[in-house]
Amino acid sequence: MTQQATQEGLSTPTSGYDPSTSIIEIDHVTKSFGSFTAVDDANFSIAQGEFFSMLGPSGCGKTTTLRMIAGFEQPTSGAIRLDGTDVSRVPPNKRDVNTVFQQYALFPHMNVFDNVAFGPRSRKASKDEIAKRVPELLEIVRLADFANRRPSQLSGGQQQRVALARALVNLPKALLLDEPLGALDLKLRHAMQFELKRIQREVGITFVYVTHDQEEALTMSDRIAVMSDGRVEQIGTPTEIYDNPASVFVAGFIGQANLWPGTVTGRSGETADIVALGGASLKGRCQSEALRSGTDAVLMVRPERITISTNDPGPTIQRVRGTVVDLTFQGPIVRLVLHTSDDTPIIANIDPDHDLPMLRPGDNVWASWSTNAASVLPASPDHPLTATDVVDEG
Repeated sequence: MTQQATQEGLSTPTSGYDPSTSIIEIDHVTKSFGSFTAVDDANFSIAQGEFFSMLGPSGCGKTTTLRMIAGFEQPTSGAIRLDGTDVSRVPPNKRDVNTVFQQYALFPHMNVFDNVAFGPRSRKASKDEIAKRVPELLEIVRLADFANRRPSQLSGGQQQRVALARALVNLPKALLLDEPLGALDLKLRHAMQFELKRIQREVGITFVYVTHDQEEALTMSDRIAVMSDGRVEQIGTPTEIYDNPASVFVAGFIGQANLWPGTVTGRSGETADIVALGGASLKGRCQSEALRSGTDAVLMVRPERITISTNDPGPTIQRVRGTVVDLTFQGPIVRLVLHTSDDTPIIANIDPDHDLPMLRPGDNVWASWSTNAASVLPASPDHPLTATDVVDEG
């Protein structure tokens, strides 16, 4: 089903994602509440048919941005455009978007069919149109066999899918989702991540998703906007955000990351030389033009990109000598903690089948990684690091 569905019914399912066509434009939007700036000069667009997530900690401005798109808040400055039309001062009921919240607010006295049919009936759709469109939506959300049940007879995940079908049945230009999985238990939340993405691909409608859960964003999104203190730190695909973070905050918030303070000693194109980890001379990919010789920086390496060996791997690879201080079995990985000569910790996630002798605290080993696995990032006064604060669990 795409947004081009006709009044007679829903068209053939397709992804509908068109990166070249913007459906929502956030044009230099700032939102202030008195002296507090909740959103600071947000400037980005969301494509037709895209699953777009706004990710960040509590208070970063993601929900305020979503509420401005929905019309529940108005920008202090800037403009919000929906399909090319400025809707910055248009009330919520006049915008062609729907919102799904954590609390699904289903009508308890209505069955599933009538809950989903409520919107088309409110818009005076014909009985034939309702009789065609509602079952098609229930089929997509896999609730066709539950049409006659009341919400109290459904599980949490089923209730959420009813709320999704009710929000989608009027074919809005975008569906806004404000942490809709937050009320579900962990196992169901994981299952619903894949269900949400499947539903979004089938209906072909733009989803704008707010979450503080990095796994949700990485699993479902076409692109992610990572926000901090009201600012958009970086926008990119999950792979871009994870492998090429633009800042220390993004590197630490998305997944686990070794973050080691150091000093840039040279630059050659997109590779920077940096002294870190007790004086080791290392290299890493560097995208910031501001990082020149003598500037403070942070070296980032993901724990799963680190190889542990008892023999020196040689000078052709980035490597540091360390002492084992802790080993923790975590099922699919073993979490290994080393300390370098200056007591800087190194976290390595290694496969349990990794060909290593039995290691114990006090053993000396080598930690190594490729230059492409390391990023050199600008040091951030907003997110300072110390020698003992190098891994953020996200």
